[in-house]
Amino acid sequence: MSRFIKHVGIIMDGNGRWAQLRGLPRYEGHKRGVEKVKEIIRSAIRLNIDVLTFYAFSIENWQRPKKEVEIIMDLLQNHLRKETQTFISQGVRFKMIGNRDMIPKNILNVIEETESATSECKELIAQFAISYGGRDEIIRAVKKIIINNTVPEKVDEDFFSSMLDTAGIPEPDLIIRTSGEQRISNFLVWQSAYSEFYFSQTLWPDFTEEEFTEAILDFQKRQRRFGKVSEFTRP
Repeated sequence: MSRFIKHVGIIMDGNGRWAQLRGLPRYEGHKRGVEKVKEIIRSAIRLNIDVLTFYAFSIENWQRPKKEVEIIMDLLQNHLRKETQTFISQGVRFKMIGNRDMIPKNILNVIEETESATSECKELIAQFAISYGGRDEIIRAVKKIIINNTVPEKVDEDFFSSMLDTAGIPEPDLIIRTSGEQRISNFLVWQSAYSEFYFSQTLWPDFTEEEFTEAILDFQKRQRRFGKVSEFTRP
């Protein structure tokens, strides 16, 4: 499959509901969701996708029960410690986007160690949005511009994009959301201005590599005009 689809964002929704439907504690859904991330990374490499961005933990998720937050953070650091060598062997560069000031120091250390260890990997960039909110990202970018005393004439779309957490990363061509919800939930607010969307009824732990491929194929059938008139439209 060609690389004309460079970047796919995924809003991984439905872990808690998946567990509850099976009479399991919510953390079992989060554990299953982590395993699903590994599957989709393998699939993205096979499909020649350059960037995957997983919406792993929103800035609003800090408001969840303390025990659930602790479990998610433990799953995150354990996953990164266990999978760093796999990332390297697969050529996967791990990158975090989000508000680092809100993350416990011990968790942030593991995140940054994984970023450093995989920094030279070239096959795929796996961005994890952790403690992330699109509005928060924009506000932090504006603050950087103000602190740097940037003259107004310098601020255009390209410059502003360079101030975001995703600087240097192509904007998402496609955003997939699982679990039947149809909203972006503060995910890549600036970057998704012209993204295509694919909404799946499947809860994230049940989302398969086959459905991921189906979403890519569905995207390839679409015509993206970016506000222009189609070349096939008659005058």
